[in-house]
Amino acid sequence: MSLEKIIAISGKPGLFEIISKTKSGLIVEALSDGKRFPVNGLHNIITLNDIAIYTYEEEVPLREVFLNIHSKENGKAAIDPKSDKDSLLDYFGEVLPEFDTERVYASNVKKVIAWYNALVASEFDFETMQ
Repeated sequence: MSLEKIIAISGKPGLFEIISKTKSGLIVEALSDGKRFPVNGLHNIITLNDIAIYTYEEEVPLREVFLNIHSKENGKAAIDPKSDKDSLLDYFGEVLPEFDTERVYASNVKKVIAWYNALVASEFDFETMQ
């Protein structure tokens, strides 16, 4: 499993792995429970590999943020994404100190941490991202 095959679907919680492509869309499998279902052009999807986080200097790819969290937590899950706003922002500041505090909101941080924890729970191999 690589980050290029992991997607987020707007309106659906969790992360999904692309299993195959069809004429009208994709077949995906939920990382949380392994259920498969079709996704068509009506769904807004994005691969995690295409996401970047704003910093004051540049945009940092999400994979680098995941690697920073993975390094900080020694491969374990990060803090609870339902933590309070200040805790989330403080934690994210430890992982990516130069993140743009005006353009990266607590809701963005919450989503990144939830995605990281979902990848850890699904035993994603973070070494493949390096």
